[in-house]
Amino acid sequence: MRLKTYIVEDNPTIRENLIATLEELASVDTVGTADTENEGKEWLNGNPEEWNLAIIDLFLKQGSGLGVLAACQHRKASQKVVVLSNYATADIRQRCAQLGVDAVFDKSNEIDALVDYCIQHSDASA
Repeated sequence: MRLKTYIVEDNPTIRENLIATLEELASVDTVGTADTENEGKEWLNGNPEEWNLAIIDLFLKQGSGLGVLAACQHRKASQKVVVLSNYATADIRQRCAQLGVDAVFDKSNEIDALVDYCIQHSDASA
């Protein structure tokens, strides 16, 4: 099964590269993107049947990924939310865990781990 994935990332180059990488390597179909907190929250909460995975950056053009994470706390158990950030410090990981995030990945050195996570989740959903 391909994961219907929504991406909240404000850097167009990172977003496009991430989409290409995940669609090629990890059975991911990107169903939409946002570059602001409000847009991400509105889409994810307004389209609960349209996504299996949300990938969220913490620093956005408007607002914060933490606000998007908070808005996703009441999602279905089958829906996964992960953070992909340049600031995956211990404090950030702890705060994300408090908001119910399923995993946190560092953009600089954990892209392979994100790909593996997506592959595992798509296999588990099949």
